[in-house]
Amino acid sequence: MSDPTHVFDDLREESEELDRLVAELSPEGWAIATPAARWTVAHQIAHLAWTDHSALLAVTDEDAFGALVEKALAAPESFVDQGAEEGAAKPPAQLLADWRAGRTALLAALYAAPAKTRFPWYGPPMSAASMATGRLMETWAHGQDVADAMDVVRTPTDRLRHVVRIGVRARDFAFGVHGLTPPSEEFRVELVAPSGELWTYGPDASPQRVTGPALDFCLLVTQRAHRADLAVEAVGPDADRWLDIAQAFAGPPGPGRQPKSKGAGQ
Repeated sequence: MSDPTHVFDDLREESEELDRLVAELSPEGWAIATPAARWTVAHQIAHLAWTDHSALLAVTDEDAFGALVEKALAAPESFVDQGAEEGAAKPPAQLLADWRAGRTALLAALYAAPAKTRFPWYGPPMSAASMATGRLMETWAHGQDVADAMDVVRTPTDRLRHVVRIGVRARDFAFGVHGLTPPSEEFRVELVAPSGELWTYGPDASPQRVTGPALDFCLLVTQRAHRADLAVEAVGPDADRWLDIAQAFAGPPGPGRQPKSKGAGQ
């Protein structure tokens, strides 16, 4: 990616959209339960603030980030929830201010980072552009949880291209994390963007294909909706298997969401 500026700009806009959703919430609103088990709206924002802080350290203070990694390795099953719990315990005004300050500092560091520099992360090292893409994916996904909790329908934007890109690139990881051998051939992925543009990936002649709305694909790979409730379709057994296990995030497979459609999954 030769010019990462648009990724940074999209991350800022995605964060600002979520900010507008929570900025005027009452204390009771911050305590609303979200679709993520045991997480309130406050937990969702606290997690984003915590991860933004981690990313900022990865970009600006490698030793401090290394200390965070050691803590993560010492408690791999709980360190993410611990960060969310600590942040959610703050008064909402402080949590909101901390999230704003942290994401602003991170964006400034990403804009200033040399283009070819790679920074440490919990997985493989990442460029500034990849770091921003990952943060946008998380901001969008956790923002979806907040929107669902508030019964708000968000208007999708073409910023989803970044989430799609991660989801497509993470195909082999999704197979591997489930103990499966990734298919040797590329899949053809054709997704309709919110703008109506067709986004395509992989060879046109591939017999293994995935098609559908980009929004639904993003909900699938971030595990914000069950496959049975989405209009994403597969042709070929390997592509069909992928849609059952797809994930755009690092770490172990998540539990996913239960189907909402009557009779789905039966």
